[in-house]
Amino acid sequence: MKATTAMNIYQQAQRYADITKALIRTGNIQRAKFYLLKAENIFNTGTAEIRNVITNVYLFSVSGFIERHHCNIKSLLPESLRNEYYKQVNTSGL
Repeated sequence: MKATTAMNIYQQAQRYADITKALIRTGNIQRAKFYLLKAENIFNTGTAEIRNVITNVYLFSVSGFIERHHCNIKSLLPESLRNEYYKQVNTSGL
């Protein structure tokens, strides 16, 4: 049962990332920022497991999309998510 619940959390985070990316792709930046702020709120108030899901699934997916489309990370990502993004980039050695 636990594995199914964990899988659902990852699937939900990926779906949320897909929605955010679709909003950016269609130019609905204000709505995308709303979703990013919600993700940051979940990240800041969540358990360690939830923080890991937001970082490893949601942020990884969205930040990769933002980079590929040459969007400005600083203007889109809220502070906590931006800090986590920089940690990912620095850890990977890029």
